[in-house]
Amino acid sequence: MCKTIKHKVKFKASPDEVYQVLADSKLHQECIGAKATIGKAIGERFEVFAGKITGVIVDLAPGKRIVQAWRRSDFPAGIFSMAAFTLQATKDGGTELILTHRGVPKALIPDVEAAWRRDYWQKIKNYLS
Repeated sequence: MCKTIKHKVKFKASPDEVYQVLADSKLHQECIGAKATIGKAIGERFEVFAGKITGVIVDLAPGKRIVQAWRRSDFPAGIFSMAAFTLQATKDGGTELILTHRGVPKALIPDVEAAWRRDYWQKIKNYLS
């Protein structure tokens, strides 16, 4: 059985800046402190955290949206999830990021949710401040 994770996170940076941290290999690597290789076009692959997370870019709208077929190395064989990042400008010049991560194996939900908060949201906030 698979489940959906949904997070809303606010950043004190523009949607374009947040997008770049998520989509650019060099900035992503600097931000999270781990090796990251991220393709720049739909259909290209990505790999972060020394291969712990891998997948394929499904959709890109610069400054607005990233969708990835996404899997962690501890997912059951053949299981991919879909991670969609939607970015919206806030009235104060920041960004509201909405993550909708569908298809995460139920047993891994607590760990995947904690990893998003620890390895991404907090690190991006620190990096952009």
